[in-house]
Amino acid sequence: MQKVPFLLTLGEPAGIGPDCVLLAYQDLPHLFADIVIVAKPCWLSQRAAQLHVDVQIRRCEEDFKRDTLLPALWVFDPTNDMGRDVVAGKPSALEAEAVIHCIRVAAEKSLAGTGAGVITAPIEKAILRDAGFDFPGHTEFLADIAGVERVVMMLASKALRVALLTTHVALADVPKLLSKEETMSILRITYTSMQSLMGLPQPRLALCGLNPHAGEQGHFGREEIEILTPALLALEKEGITVDGPHPADTLFSSEFRQQYDAIMCCYHDQGLIPLKTLSFGDAVNVTLGLPFIRTSVDHGTALTRAGTGDIRYTSLVAAIEMAQDFQRQASMQQGGSL
Repeated sequence: MQKVPFLLTLGEPAGIGPDCVLLAYQDLPHLFADIVIVAKPCWLSQRAAQLHVDVQIRRCEEDFKRDTLLPALWVFDPTNDMGRDVVAGKPSALEAEAVIHCIRVAAEKSLAGTGAGVITAPIEKAILRDAGFDFPGHTEFLADIAGVERVVMMLASKALRVALLTTHVALADVPKLLSKEETMSILRITYTSMQSLMGLPQPRLALCGLNPHAGEQGHFGREEIEILTPALLALEKEGITVDGPHPADTLFSSEFRQQYDAIMCCYHDQGLIPLKTLSFGDAVNVTLGLPFIRTSVDHGTALTRAGTGDIRYTSLVAAIEMAQDFQRQASMQQGGSL
């Protein structure tokens, strides 16, 4: 029986999304056995010609039936649109609606169970906003499609996992976005998702303080006293233990981070600076709390490198492997196959 495939979207077709897929497939074709790319085939064929990558690109229909014995990249095109020339490194507003539609279809198919989940390459947000994309990024768009009020952004690598209480917001807005209830909700989602997707019966979590020295008993801010600590005490009563809040300047040292399965961070750069310092190019962006698996690369569109072949595809490989690991873990817990 043919496995339900993961659905991979290319993101910005003028960026390195197509390059990563083509070069990864060239070296690791087995990795794509259960992958269907939701995209215009020309986004791949044009870049393959530019990169001199010899690859068979085959179309499948929306039931995703395909002959997996044939060595090929399988593509489903939901756009019903004539292919336009895409110039590497030069995003075009003419393709923006198709990019958005491909992401939407991949999510909807995953919701319906005909896709195992969504794996995404990076988008060029400014171009999409001009086409009516009113979301900070993939994460919020997918949550809206799924009808989910809260999701959690996690970045994960072999060295470190971090999850965020706030994501793409101005640093000045972070304190007013923190609340006891929101903190509890995000920690809850993180804890239960790590149980179901990562096979950790009791995930070991730690929380960074917002302020220097975790506020130093209120001298540098009271968020730790008035918001974060009350949230952790309330979760303790639910059976969810989270250490902290701890000073962020020591929590990421090798001695401390090895004690935890994930570190919760109050704002974007608090988590992503240590994560990318340790694992840039090898980390995976995971959305927790969706009713389907979603992983993504940890980098942007890298427009200046598109079409040059001078890229690393390691984050895409890690995103595919992590999605497949999550699928196996969820299947084991359900006692069946996905």
